[in-house]
Amino acid sequence: MVIRDDAHDVGLEQRRKMFGVAGAEDQVHHTTDLNDKMQDFVTRSCFGDFWQRDGLTVPERSKITVAMLIALGRAHELRIHVNGALENGITPLELREIALHAILYCGIPAANDGLRAIQEVLTERGVSLDIDGEAARTAQTA
Repeated sequence: MVIRDDAHDVGLEQRRKMFGVAGAEDQVHHTTDLNDKMQDFVTRSCFGDFWQRDGLTVPERSKITVAMLIALGRAHELRIHVNGALENGITPLELREIALHAILYCGIPAANDGLRAIQEVLTERGVSLDIDGEAARTAQTA
């Protein structure tokens, strides 16, 4: 049973902006006894409270979330949040730089998995992987 209140409505709207209907209404209204408490927590607490707090913008929260998911090696959730980050205005260049920065603090395997997940999402969305011409410049100097 879904209890609608301000936290629920704000959280559902945030989810809708970031993940569309599939990440909002479909997740919240098609729960089972197994996952209904998780979806309620995510909607109310995560997106209805924490993502609404002052101090960080929604795009900043997206960047931080992407970085933490790379660090934790959570590719499934990372793909979801890469889609959300793109909807929040984060560019493919910024996503690449977050993953590359992860090399320094999380290691090559974590950064590589992060880049792979980012590439999968960009490819699925039809976004060019030619972000800034860096690969072509590197190839010319080799």
